[in-house]
Amino acid sequence: MPKLKIYLERENKNKIVSANNVTEVLKRLNINPTTVIVSKNNELVTLDTKLTSKDKIKIIPVISGG
Repeated sequence: MPKLKIYLERENKNKIVSANNVTEVLKRLNINPTTVIVSKNNELVTLDTKLTSKDKIKIIPVISGG
């Protein structure tokens, strides 16, 4: 399982997480997948996207208003 450097935009922090795909990353960070979008190497990805330790992962909060 690769160790990934994850950038959390909401907190302006980097975290290290071991995971194989986006779903595992969000579970390990206790993030609800419906509240964020995830990019890998500056491209939006789906929850089942496979990840490697070379990927640049960014978790961006979804903003809604009314």
